[in-house]
Amino acid sequence: MPEINITEVVAEVSAAFERYENALMANDVAVLNELFWNSPYTLRYGIAENLYGHDQIAAYRGARSALARTRSNIIITAYGRDFATANTEFRRGSMPGKVGRQSQTWVRMPEGWRVVAAHVSLIDMPA
Repeated sequence: MPEINITEVVAEVSAAFERYENALMANDVAVLNELFWNSPYTLRYGIAENLYGHDQIAAYRGARSALARTRSNIIITAYGRDFATANTEFRRGSMPGKVGRQSQTWVRMPEGWRVVAAHVSLIDMPA
């Protein structure tokens, strides 16, 4: 069984996760594309789209604008030194009554931490 939540690994993934968030808020497409593994095996399931491979994800990113949102319940878990998950809930002013959920699977690649799978979904705000 891998060691869970090695301090320095959690710190590394947290920094990559925050870099991703900052790029998302600024619509820095170059950084967003960099942080997703450049592979046909990478996938992103979104609120209204299923994207397979880095090329589809990059095309989607290039057609969007910046987002504004607030996050809560950020949970980053490292499994050993090379694999981690990052999860958060989010809210957007443009989507009242909804709460978003974002899950990312991160893997340490030779070029650094990269998202290999992501999922974004919305649900009605819990009562």
